[in-house]
Amino acid sequence: MPTLLRIDVSPRGAYSVSKTLADAATTAWLEKNPGGTVTTRDLSQGGPLPFVDLPWIMGAYTPAEQHSPEMATAIKVSNDLVDELFTADEILIATPMYNFSLPAALKGYVDHIVRAGRTFSMNYEGLVTGKKAFVLVAAAGTYEPGSHAEGMNHFTPYMTFILNFIGLKDHTIHIAGGGSAIMQGQITQEAFIEQHKPAVLEAFLK
Repeated sequence: MPTLLRIDVSPRGAYSVSKTLADAATTAWLEKNPGGTVTTRDLSQGGPLPFVDLPWIMGAYTPAEQHSPEMATAIKVSNDLVDELFTADEILIATPMYNFSLPAALKGYVDHIVRAGRTFSMNYEGLVTGKKAFVLVAAAGTYEPGSHAEGMNHFTPYMTFILNFIGLKDHTIHIAGGGSAIMQGQITQEAFIEQHKPAVLEAFLK
C-alpha cells in the first residue's frame, strides 16, 4: 500500500495555516489511497534536531564498524530520517516561510538528509528516486512570478535545488501566500484557509 511521509514544521499548532492545509491534504490523500499509511514527522515537537557537528561529520564519512559511541549517536538521527524518507512513496512538507526563506527547523532537517552515499552519490547523482514530493508553504507575502516581490522569495530556489539534488525531481512547491491579511484583520484564518484549500488539493493530488 502507498505510504505518505508528512513533515510538519510550524510550531503554531491549531493556529498554523500550513498544518491546517496539510490536514486537508492528508485527508484527501487517504481518501484517494484507501489503506494507505501516513507517517508524520513534526519538527516542532520533541525539541529541535541537533545541529550537524564534528561527531556527525565523522560518523557520516567513517564506516559504521569504526564509529565511536559519540559518532554513532550523532549520526543515528540522520540515519533514521533518511530511512524514513526512503520508505515513503510520497512526501508532503508543510512549512511556513520565515524571513523569505526556510525556518531553521526545516534547514536542520535538510542538513540531516542531504548525505553523501545515502541520498546522493559521490558523483552528485540523486539517489532518492521514484517518489513524489509536495512542499506546501504558508507565507505572509505573495511572490507570484513577475511580481515585484518575486526576487524576495529565497525559499523556492533553494528547495528546488535541494530536492533535485537528492533525486526528488518529481516535486511541486506551492505557496499559499498573503497570510499577512490575517494578522491585519482583513480576513479570518478560517476564510483564508478555505480560500487556498482548492488550489492546494488540486496541486497535491494531481
